Amino acid sequence: MDDSLAQRLAALESRLARLEASLASVNMDAAKGSIQQWVTEYVSLRLQQLVPETCEHAPDGEVAATGGPVLPGTRIRCTEEVIHRLGRIPIPFVRQMVAQKVAETARAENVVIVDVIFFERAATF
Repeated sequence: MDDSLAQRLAALESRLARLEASLASVNMDAAKGSIQQWVTEYVSLRLQQLVPETCEHAPDGEVAATGGPVLPGTRIRCTEEVIHRLGRIPIPFVRQMVAQKVAETARAENVVIVDVIFFERAATF
């Protein structure tokens, strides 16, 4: 074997020994726990952002929708035509904003079922 090759192999083996010693000193359990905690907090935050509060239950005094379609993310009843018109809004967050605005207007005006005429008036920003 050539002397320079032997020196290079010895240097490489020395580096590998230092790397193994460094890896042995790393506490993998602590790193794993830290990563798991971060992922849990991130997922929890994203779920809070994505899931509307009205999914769990209706606020006190609000009558739950019984039968028929409801505005997405709300408990406000509406007609099939309103659902169809909402579905034609191509951007999801805009669709949700429109549904929330119509629902707020319906609550404020004590509207029981949102029809197309009410929808067109209430959906105007």
